[in-house]
Amino acid sequence: MKLIIQIPCYNEAETLPQTVAALPRQLEGIDSIEYLVIDDGSSDRTSEVAKEFGIHHIVRLTCHSGLAAGFAAGLEASLRQGADIIVNTDADNQYHAEDIQRLIEPILSKRADLVVGDRGVASLANFSPTKRQLQRFGSWVIGRASGVTTPDATSGFRALSREAALRTLVLSNYSYTLETLIQAGSIHLAVEYVPVRTNPQTRPSRLMRSIPHYLAHSGATIIRAYTMYRPLRVFSTFSLVFLLVGLFLSLRFVYFFILGQGNGHIQSLILAAVLLIVGFQTFLIGLVADLISSNRKILEDLIYRVRRIESDRNSQDQSPQQ
Repeated sequence: MKLIIQIPCYNEAETLPQTVAALPRQLEGIDSIEYLVIDDGSSDRTSEVAKEFGIHHIVRLTCHSGLAAGFAAGLEASLRQGADIIVNTDADNQYHAEDIQRLIEPILSKRADLVVGDRGVASLANFSPTKRQLQRFGSWVIGRASGVTTPDATSGFRALSREAALRTLVLSNYSYTLETLIQAGSIHLAVEYVPVRTNPQTRPSRLMRSIPHYLAHSGATIIRAYTMYRPLRVFSTFSLVFLLVGLFLSLRFVYFFILGQGNGHIQSLILAAVLLIVGFQTFLIGLVADLISSNRKILEDLIYRVRRIESDRNSQDQSPQQ
């Protein structure tokens, strides 16, 4: 059983040594442990520091592409290296590396495909009261969207089985944490949360520059991901709103028309007609989007099969060398 611990980095030359030093050298149920650093176009010595501290694999992106791109590149590289389990952790040493054993246990026991570390965001001392409430509300929204109980949606400390990694596709340019949970719920992966500890903060969050910035980008990510996997439900909801309002205005006009006052309410009839047409068209868009979604699922299955073939081939190529 091979575990690869991946660390997405962007200008982390100062914090990376502390993070690497804390990583486990052996774990129960794991035969070999390797480390992988994704250098997201850093302008400092991140890659050089990674080499100095004996990182087994370094993936360097030519330009800064963001956390989501770094996470996705790490999954691809870990699969190529024959990982059976992939653990993702932050380069700023936010998480207790000792909790990796706790993180991988549900996968080793075949209970889960994806395991996420629950930081207990409602009680984190380094989070402001506003941030705590936003984290709790965001986790509730993701839980509703994914159909999975979600106490800590934004935690980047997570473990994936090889099967889960093969099926994970990251399309967001902002963060992978929210999108991958919605995706996991949609493709029926077994998701489990385990309590984990956090270390004192070493630097401000780069992902949450401000509350408005975080809300705007996270909200857009949630809406896009949910619409991608459940388009008919989303468009049907909007369609129903338009149709109900249009129907109400139509009945209102009929009521006044029966009373002989229809001439004074022509505007309501016109608006009702417009809303009914818009509602019907929105439903048709939902049907088309649902058909496209079905095609996307077929493409995702093809990508999964190609990834599996490539991963199996790489594992076979590496076996003689090992």
